[in-house]
Amino acid sequence: MKLPRTLLLASGLLASGLFAQTPASPGTAAGSTNLLDASLSQWEVFIGVPHASVTGLPAGTFQATDVTKGTPLGLNHDPKKVFSTFSENGATVLHISGEIYGGLTTKKEYANYHLSMDFKWGDRKWEPRLNQKRDSGILYHCHGEHGAFWQVWMSCLEAQVQETDLGDIHLLAGTKAKSRFRIVGEKKNIFDPQSPTPWGYWTGHLSASAEPDRPHAEWNHLEIYVVGDSAIHLANGVVLMAITEALDKNGNPLKSGRIQLQSEAAECFYRNIRLTPITAFPPDLAAQAGLTTPAGANK
Repeated sequence: MKLPRTLLLASGLLASGLFAQTPASPGTAAGSTNLLDASLSQWEVFIGVPHASVTGLPAGTFQATDVTKGTPLGLNHDPKKVFSTFSENGATVLHISGEIYGGLTTKKEYANYHLSMDFKWGDRKWEPRLNQKRDSGILYHCHGEHGAFWQVWMSCLEAQVQETDLGDIHLLAGTKAKSRFRIVGEKKNIFDPQSPTPWGYWTGHLSASAEPDRPHAEWNHLEIYVVGDSAIHLANGVVLMAITEALDKNGNPLKSGRIQLQSEAAECFYRNIRLTPITAFPPDLAAQAGLTTPAGANK
């Protein structure tokens, strides 16, 4: 596990004691929703194109070595039980096998919230990422049709969940957002709220400011704060990413949408998925992330 790149940022947050389960701060609205139950009643499943190596599928199922093209299994058709639940110490745990690319998607759209959950890796990996890092993701502000990206996920903003890359952001299917970052090495963009460069748009992927991952098979605590078209990502109490002025592919402000959890060729587990309405970012978080207003940033 790599040491955090932004030690001051991480130590400042840890010293402040600002973790997901701290008392409600100014800007927190009443009520918190548990999004996870045994029957996944608040979610729907969309399964993408199975890799050619997947066995035990119904006769006639389309399969390919390039799983980003072709005919997906589709909505609420999960013959391999990629998404399932079990009970552990009285709590519901979501098991994602990873065997086929897919998305577990909330039935409702959400805006202005604090989303928190626990996450850990399993052991199994699958094609087409058998020899790559374990990968998943929390997709938010999801909108439009299923399958907009790689025949499986919706157009959205992605908080990366990948080994050594928690909290990175990917912009899927035409979305855009501004951040403040610095360039390291081979044009690698890294979020840096202290960068002298102004907040600006970039394309594709932006790396998180630190790597606070816990060892394999240990639980990590992941959080996303969303206010308007701005968001902050955290893992294990450390601020990793902030964005603002998010846009959809048509250039419209992106302030709400559904939430998706990815299956992306790696076994993983989620628990304690909770969503709490908020009206503003907690002031300490906003300051550390470089955001100075509920839906804006230093520019």
